[in-house]
Amino acid sequence: METRKLGNSDLHITRVGYGAWAIGGSGWKFAWGSQDDNDSIAAIHRALELGVNWIDTAAVYGLGHSEEVVGRALKSWRGPRPYVFTKCGRSWDAQGNVGIGLSADLIRREIEDSLRRLSVDVVDLYQIHWPPDPDSPALEEAWSTLANLKREGKVRWIGVSNFNVQQLRRAQTIAPVTSLQPRYSVVHREIEHDILPYCLREGIGVIVYSPMASGLLTGAMTRERAAKLPADDWRGRHPDFTEPNLSRNLALVERLRAIANRHNRSIGEVAIAWTLHHPAVTGAIVGARNAQQAEGVMRAGDLHLTEDEVNEIEAFAETAA
Repeated sequence: METRKLGNSDLHITRVGYGAWAIGGSGWKFAWGSQDDNDSIAAIHRALELGVNWIDTAAVYGLGHSEEVVGRALKSWRGPRPYVFTKCGRSWDAQGNVGIGLSADLIRREIEDSLRRLSVDVVDLYQIHWPPDPDSPALEEAWSTLANLKREGKVRWIGVSNFNVQQLRRAQTIAPVTSLQPRYSVVHREIEHDILPYCLREGIGVIVYSPMASGLLTGAMTRERAAKLPADDWRGRHPDFTEPNLSRNLALVERLRAIANRHNRSIGEVAIAWTLHHPAVTGAIVGARNAQQAEGVMRAGDLHLTEDEVNEIEAFAETAA
C-alpha cells in the first residue's frame, strides 16, 4: 500500500488505518452496539494482511475494552508490527460516566493503563482526544504532559484530536504538533475552511476519522436499518441518521454508488477516497467489525478518483444540502 509521512514524525503510514472505536463494544455512552471480540480480532488481522500498517484506538472506547482487544490482536499477529495510536483525556467513573480529564496526574495514569492494555512498551502516536470544554489552561497542562511523556520515551510522537486552529497554535508554543485527528467526510466538511489549510501550511499531519460518516456512506445503511438501530447504538440518536437529514444522505449514497460501480469498488471506498483526495489529508481511519467488512474498505487508499468525479460528488452534496 502507498504510504505517506505523518507530519514531523518518522512514521510512514498507509493511506488507510484500522479504526477501533466500534470494537469497544456496548455498555458505554458512545457505543456502536454489541460486538464479538473474535470478529474484531479477525477484522484487525485482515486489515493488516491487506497491508494496513497502523491501528487507531482510544482509552475510552469501550472504557478500555478496545485497547484490550487491540492488544490481543497484536499478540496473535505473526506479521510485521503495525504502528499503534491511542488517545487520552476522556476519563470515566465507576458508573461508566464519561468526562474530559486533562490533568497531568490523570494523563500519566492513562498512559500506564493504555500501555498495559495494549501490551506494548511504547505508543507510536499519543493524542489528546478532545480539548477542554469549556476551553481553559488545561490544554497547556495536558500538552506539556504529552511533551514530557515523549521525552521520557513512553510515547514516540504526540498529536491532538478535535482541536481548532487557535488551540493548535496554543499547543505549538509548547511543543510541535505531529498530527491532528478531525472528523471529515462528504457529509461533514467543516474543517475545509481553516483547519485543513492551516495544517497544510504548518506541516501538521492529518488523519481523519469517520470518512464513511460512521457507516452512513457504506451502502449498508438503509432507512429501515436506521430506524431499527439498537438502543445501545449512539447513531440512532444522531441527526445524520434521522429525518430530514437521512433522506438527503441516502441520496448521496446512491450518487457514490454510481461512481463505485465505474471502478468496481465499494461505496465506502469511494467515500474514503474522496477524503484522501484533499492534499492536507495524510490518512483516513476506517473501522471494520469483521473480516468481511475489512475486505470491503481497507483497499480504499489505492483508489484515486478523477477531478470530475470529485467535483460530481461535491456538487451533488451541496445541492442536496
